[in-house]
Amino acid sequence: MPILEAHKIHKSYGNKMNRQEVLKGIDIHVEKGEFVGIMGASGSGKTTLLNVLSSIDRVSEGTIKIEGKEFTNMKDKQLAEFRKHHLGFIFQEYNLLDTLTVKENIMLPLTIKKTPKKEAQRQFEAVAKELGIYEVKDKYPNEISGGQKQRTSAARAFVHEPSIIFADEPTGALDSKAASDLLNKLGELNEKREATIVMVTHDPLAASFCDRVVFIKDGQIFTQLHKGDETRQFFFNDIIKTQGVLGGVNHEL
Repeated sequence: MPILEAHKIHKSYGNKMNRQEVLKGIDIHVEKGEFVGIMGASGSGKTTLLNVLSSIDRVSEGTIKIEGKEFTNMKDKQLAEFRKHHLGFIFQEYNLLDTLTVKENIMLPLTIKKTPKKEAQRQFEAVAKELGIYEVKDKYPNEISGGQKQRTSAARAFVHEPSIIFADEPTGALDSKAASDLLNKLGELNEKREATIVMVTHDPLAASFCDRVVFIKDGQIFTQLHKGDETRQFFFNDIIKTQGVLGGVNHEL
């Protein structure tokens, strides 16, 4: 059974007089342990899709299930409880609390879940070491680099072992080296922990780390690419070509 199932997803904004339909009946499934990228031009609906799949925004029509639990009609209190156990988030702008250390930021989801202290410490140490930020655990966000901030954000998303992790342009504020480091770490965690990741990105290099890339155009799925046994370089080239078709531009590679 897929870990995420979304059927006939519609999302509209505005009123009857001025209604804008952003998502137009999207169906999407994500398997456990899959690393899925979502791409599309600005205004295509990709961020809106991520927001409704991750419960940040509510659908206008349709159903979404994670681990077999439909959350589209949950009350706010139920939804908060659901997020606490099932969802992890990585944002472009880090969303770290400046008054907390790296360790305290990472451990927030465990504190909210009331995880026993010994177990929380074990989970923190494991993910901080995997993401290469254990040595800066006692520093504050303003004392570390952008790459370290984003790896702290990623550690916070992974630490409570959620059902699925949603990443919104996680490399958007990083330089090329920091972005590459983060993507390599995400790929390792995806493989080692069988973590399920859904990532919106505009960057074909970032998308090439995924198992599958879903392309959105005008609120609908335009096409999908599966990496399969391809090398990351070949997959990157396929992504570039598909972007060219999507945007009406032919890239010669």
